[in-house]
Amino acid sequence: MKFSEQWLREWVSPQLATQALADQITMAGLEVDAVEPVAAAFQGVVVAEVLDKAQHPDADKLNVCQVADGSGETVQVVCGAPNVAVGQKVAFAQVGAVLPGDFKIKKAKLRGVESRGMICSASELGLEEETSPGIMELPLDAPAGADFRAWMGLDDSTIEVDLTPNRGDCLSLKGMAREVGVLNRLAVEGPEITPVAPTHDETFPVEVRDGERCPRYIGRLIKGVDVTAETPLWMVERLRRSGVRAIDPVVDITNYVMLELGQPMHAFDRANLEARVEVRLARAGEQLTLLDGQEMALRDDTLVIADSRGALAIAGVMGGEQSGVNAETRDIFLESAFFTQLAVAGQARSYGLHTDASHRFERGVDPELTRDAVERATALLLQITGGEPGPLIEAAQAEHLPAPRKITLRRARLEQALGLTLAVDDVTEMLERLGMQVEADDAAWHAAVPSWRFDVAIEEDLIEEVARIHGYNRLPVRRPQARLGLRPDGETQPPLSRLRRQMVARGYQEAISYSFVAPELQKTLMPQAVSPVLANPISSDMSVMRASLFPGLIKALEHNLNRQQSRVRLFETGQVFRGELDALSQIPMMGALVCGNRDPEGWAARADKVDFYDLKGDLESLLALGGEPDAWRFEPGEHSALHPGQTARVMYRGEEAGWIGTLHPAVRAELGLKVEAVLFEVRLDALSQGQLPAFTPLSRYPEVRRDLALLVGESLPVQSLLDCLREQAGEWLTELNLFDVYQGKGVEDGHKSVALGLTWQHPSRTLNDEEINQLVDAIVTESGQRFGARLRS
Repeated sequence: MKFSEQWLREWVSPQLATQALADQITMAGLEVDAVEPVAAAFQGVVVAEVLDKAQHPDADKLNVCQVADGSGETVQVVCGAPNVAVGQKVAFAQVGAVLPGDFKIKKAKLRGVESRGMICSASELGLEEETSPGIMELPLDAPAGADFRAWMGLDDSTIEVDLTPNRGDCLSLKGMAREVGVLNRLAVEGPEITPVAPTHDETFPVEVRDGERCPRYIGRLIKGVDVTAETPLWMVERLRRSGVRAIDPVVDITNYVMLELGQPMHAFDRANLEARVEVRLARAGEQLTLLDGQEMALRDDTLVIADSRGALAIAGVMGGEQSGVNAETRDIFLESAFFTQLAVAGQARSYGLHTDASHRFERGVDPELTRDAVERATALLLQITGGEPGPLIEAAQAEHLPAPRKITLRRARLEQALGLTLAVDDVTEMLERLGMQVEADDAAWHAAVPSWRFDVAIEEDLIEEVARIHGYNRLPVRRPQARLGLRPDGETQPPLSRLRRQMVARGYQEAISYSFVAPELQKTLMPQAVSPVLANPISSDMSVMRASLFPGLIKALEHNLNRQQSRVRLFETGQVFRGELDALSQIPMMGALVCGNRDPEGWAARADKVDFYDLKGDLESLLALGGEPDAWRFEPGEHSALHPGQTARVMYRGEEAGWIGTLHPAVRAELGLKVEAVLFEVRLDALSQGQLPAFTPLSRYPEVRRDLALLVGESLPVQSLLDCLREQAGEWLTELNLFDVYQGKGVEDGHKSVALGLTWQHPSRTLNDEEINQLVDAIVTESGQRFGARLRS
């Protein structure tokens, strides 16, 4: 948003210098990008009148002019501009004047004729970037002899503000003046807008077919306008200083009202309208040639202004060439509408366009501004182009207009957020100066939000407004305070950092993968898994939330194998997501994956491959950190991603806590993996549980150890046998160790030999052989009865 400082000060003029005003606007959250002079530096230029013009005797393209510059005498000057004429008021650089670029005007002779000065063009005065085709013509009422710079008000600055998307209310001079008035507690005095009385009764039918996107549409038929009239210099200058080029009076007036009030407008040539004006969605493939000459094939989601023949304009973006105002126009249909933000948002960019109108509608235009804009534009048109206005034509659907909002701002919340206490009356005044209707009670302010503030919707928005108006730089500075007392470190709960260090100590590297994975990969590993599908995924292969850590670990394995890393040991911690969105479970897990050789390459290393028991040992080292290894069990199970017979369900205190196993051969084949991999996944909440270590006095009496080799069926889980032995071994058993499992010569088919070492120790006496033999007999008898076990001879 660019605007002239002088124009702003006509609305509200605080006692601040230009830079101080810019700084104040910036501190209020409306960042000023640039403050630039509206014209280059020059001096010695005055308003003059051309009294006489004669052909130069020795040059066909030069004229000898007599100029009255207010000094009381006629000045002769040679001018080559084709548009110089007797009676014109011009910008005249006197002898001694200095023009932009440090160009000094001196007496000279051109083709033998004396010239004392120069009649200037706009580009020579730095008012246009491109070279002007002729001299600058001034209004006939310009006072001859007046200092041109002062008369034009060129000691002015253009202030450019970089507005955030939520502050569409400041995309006008009225909005900026309103902000400056609030900041300085000054009244804002804009031009008075009064209804224009119609001078004829002719109207033009308007039909709004999409009230949700266009809740209000106002039009007016103005007959007999003079499009050839000149736009006044004051308006041309204000447009120029706002970065808008003057075109013709009708377009200039609609642009001017948009800059002044913030309401984009459009004027149609009445002669090119057929039957009625419609606001509707375009028909797919409908053609429209825009004002800039581009031909567009419209989509069926585009809101358009149309007549009975077809589309006339893209609503809120740009008008069409066929219905635009031209030199032959005599009657115009003036449009002012309220289009919702969603109706315009993205439409311009989707067609490769960006206009001042779309920029404003996308950020929000005041729905109550529509009528005022028409009245203001009508008054300016009658003043500049003449014409006969008709009555206003309005089509509105109140149910689709933005509903009034009322927000409560609690005093305690305001004080907590800002860190200071403001007087009740001060806050009330700030909100009222923002255009809100405020009611205050003992605990809060209740503010009715004005129609132009689309961005104010919740209590925090009001807090922001109070902070802005009070001044961010005036808020108290408080350094954060922290109580640095030591937190208790519960020994019964191994922290995540300790689990990670344990894995690193055992040769693993931590992996961090995405929480969303390819649906095909997850379905391959877990066909029955249910997890949320992303509405807007990064890519198609990251479109579902992971239901397990396995997909991310396998993708990391593939990545490493493709880069000649054959020995991979990875672990990861993170959440998995199971269930539909309305009943979603988010479970913290730890997972690991190994493949390749058991030992790193070396002269003493063996080439054995890792297997199930290698990873199981690493997992058991994690379980041991909790101090209660007996609470964990490994039971045979079946998992869709793991090899049958090489899979175990990890149980904690009788409940499932995870899985461990070798990757299923069918899964490997589908994924194209040529190596075996072993994985586990266990709930972090279970890994983080344990028991407090307790000291047990050391016994001074000797241990007694007996080794048993039991023959059992090969399908019997050893864990079941161990449980049976612990039950029968009595309370003095201190250690039960499985040290050998054998199948082969000497062991009949379908059986295995399980060798176990049992150690007993009594805390207060020496155990005798009779006691131990009784325990061993009980073990052999019970295991024989339960599992058919017998001692191996």
